[in-house]
Amino acid sequence: MRTIHPESFPAPAVPLSHGVRAGDLLFVSGQVATGPDGTVFVGDFATEVNTTIDNVEAVLRAGGASLADVVKVNAYLSNATLFAPFNELYARRLGHVPPARTTVVVDFGHPDVRVEIEAIAYLGEKD
Repeated sequence: MRTIHPESFPAPAVPLSHGVRAGDLLFVSGQVATGPDGTVFVGDFATEVNTTIDNVEAVLRAGGASLADVVKVNAYLSNATLFAPFNELYARRLGHVPPARTTVVVDFGHPDVRVEIEAIAYLGEKD
């Protein structure tokens, strides 16, 4: 196993790796909309979702993968009313061949976080 930490990311504040490569799989820890300094984005939902996906993509790139390699996504939303706008924004970025996905509504520990995304990418043989 090898841990993945994008150079542009601050060190995690909690005991986790941004990503872990294990064989042909790359596991991306839950990402939220944070900037390079680790501050949580506060603003419109579209920017929050896109920044969150950008952060997932940064971990994937650091591990030798891309969004096209993602086979499974777990998405967490702070409110069920965000499901429709999230789907629209998500489809623009991961709709090429949608990975398997689970989406659940949760209560985040940070009051400004409305979305978190974790992913699994497959880096083995391409079909």
